[in-house]
Amino acid sequence: MGQAIWVEDWGLIPYRVAWERQRAYVEQARHNPTAWIDRLILCEHPPVITLGRNARAEHVLFSPDYLAARGIEVYAVERGGDVTYHGPGQIVGYPILWLERYKADVSWYMRALEEVVIRTLKRWELRAERLEGLTGVWLLEPPRKIAALGVKLSRWISMHGFALNVNIDLSGFQWIIPCGLRDKAVTSIQKELGYAVPLEAVKAELVRHFGEVFGVETIIAMGAQ
Repeated sequence: MGQAIWVEDWGLIPYRVAWERQRAYVEQARHNPTAWIDRLILCEHPPVITLGRNARAEHVLFSPDYLAARGIEVYAVERGGDVTYHGPGQIVGYPILWLERYKADVSWYMRALEEVVIRTLKRWELRAERLEGLTGVWLLEPPRKIAALGVKLSRWISMHGFALNVNIDLSGFQWIIPCGLRDKAVTSIQKELGYAVPLEAVKAELVRHFGEVFGVETIIAMGAQ
């Protein structure tokens, strides 16, 4: 592996702060591409609902004021996809990559992110799959979503990414129609196994498989959190 990426763990971080940091990184990459080193950012968020470019307002089932009174923020963001929920116990991954260094193909990129999660889940003997026509990672029968994806590309620089449900309190999804899919359930590693899994162990697997799928060396950035 000749190319390397930095892995940054931002810990539990407010959504807006992480969003602004991502934007700042994209600007750094755009204005100084030769010096830019690609990143994989891992973090968790306090309870928050985000609406992607394709989101419909009615997929958020309660008013912003009602949600705010319960400590849940709502943001409309530039990623693709519909509405989703983030909360503690969910690992969110934000790759900031120059895709031209890999493959300038958004479909390939989405399938690669899904593959990272699918391989990670094998560590806990969970057989994850794709569903034709639907983005994300699923467990079958019946179909239940364990990871959501939504990205933004700007001149082939990526931001946003994936959200893997590990030990998250799934009741948070009651505030929305996840990804606009009324007939599909949401699950987590904890729900499937019946016990909580250390987040650090899941992060380690995600980093390892990210390196394999993208063909890069992953370097843990010191002082990233």
